[in-house]
Amino acid sequence: MMRYVYLLCGSNMGNRQDHLAKAISLIHDRIGDVQKVSAIYESDAWGEEQQDDFLNQALMVNSSLQAEALLVELKKIEAILGRTESFRWGPRIIDIDILLIDTLVYFTDHLQVPHVSLPERRFALVPLAEIAPELVHPVNGFTMQELLDNCEDTGSVRLKTSNAA
Repeated sequence: MMRYVYLLCGSNMGNRQDHLAKAISLIHDRIGDVQKVSAIYESDAWGEEQQDDFLNQALMVNSSLQAEALLVELKKIEAILGRTESFRWGPRIIDIDILLIDTLVYFTDHLQVPHVSLPERRFALVPLAEIAPELVHPVNGFTMQELLDNCEDTGSVRLKTSNAA
């Protein structure tokens, strides 16, 4: 069964734009057809703030993978691109988060869909609302644009490069 998967790719180490581009290519090859790609946004690091700024980009991907298989493939992509485990919220070559999978609500000890912190993170909501403003959060019933409009996160999210696709 095909469904839309909404992902957030982020990088704050090395050639950040190149890491995002490579991640998108691998996602297309291993996860499914990339339907939409947001512009690239730059934001302050979240959580552990004493590090370089992040570039973030949201994707809408048409995929047949189930939630657990999707997580496994995304971890493989991160490893291919050189991500190594560090401390929580530490610097990352690439970070790929599952934000939503259609209307799926799925909670285990290691995977929560929709991403539990999505409504509180402007750096994720800005690019997601760009590509899917009317998408409804399956738990709280708000659209991505409504979540963004009401987000209390005051972190700066700046347009880095507009979407050419």
